Amino acid sequence: MQLTNRLIAGFSNAAIIIGIALGIGGIVRGGSIFIAVGTAGIAFKARGSRKFDFYFPLVIAIALFALAVALPRGR
Repeated sequence: MQLTNRLIAGFSNAAIIIGIALGIGGIVRGGSIFIAVGTAGIAFKARGSRKFDFYFPLVIAIALFALAVALPRGR
């Protein structure tokens, strides 16, 4: 199955909305991982345009994912 830009955009937006909902609910690590995946999806959707439109969101997604993994357990 070929991933189209519309399908990638839909999954990315859904992942970002789930991440925001998880963050509001108190699950910050899971929320930030979902937001990072959604941001990476949006970056991959823009891979055909300018370099800045592709690399900047991708770097933000990687940094957010690394931050989520490095967060301590809040218990």
